[in-house]
Amino acid sequence: MGHREDLLDGAKRCLLRKGFARTTARDIVKESGTNLASIGYHYGSKDALLAQAYVSLVEGLGDAFEGDRSVLDDTEPGSVERFQRVWSNIIDTMREPGSVWRLSVEILAMGDRMPEVRDHLARAQREAGRGIVPLLMGGREEDVSDETTDTLGAFYLTLMTGLIAQWTFDPKSAPEAGQLTEGLRRVIEAAGATGGAP
Repeated sequence: MGHREDLLDGAKRCLLRKGFARTTARDIVKESGTNLASIGYHYGSKDALLAQAYVSLVEGLGDAFEGDRSVLDDTEPGSVERFQRVWSNIIDTMREPGSVWRLSVEILAMGDRMPEVRDHLARAQREAGRGIVPLLMGGREEDVSDETTDTLGAFYLTLMTGLIAQWTFDPKSAPEAGQLTEGLRRVIEAAGATGGAP
């Protein structure tokens, strides 16, 4: 591996162990076996490197979101059953000790003090919304329109952010996928009862 990849891998390990605020450039250099100058050369700044490392950690969870693909394939895209299966898989990633999601809460709390990280992640967030839509609705990510990304994708990401906060703050009272699904059913029923007017 070159210095760029070494830095990224070292930054991931530092994030999982120390979080954003406590990770220094020297920590990353020590963990990656590189040098301070290489951070600026390859990433521009320590914060930009940490943001990229976080995005890479989250992208690595994509397979976990799908879970057993054969089980997912047995559910109709867009169905309530598919909704419950996917959110069950996502919640499973939040149960794990040292979950990457605690970093999301740190970013939310420190966003105004880490503008470079916040801006980088804001750009990545839109693409995350585009990526989650096919998981729940079927189809291919490259076919998801900007309008769908900015509505349905944004809805799913808002749900995800709330779950991350709840599972980080108090896992004992955080909702399970079955509770979310029942909530969705009630919203659908209520919308049907009122004629579903926008």
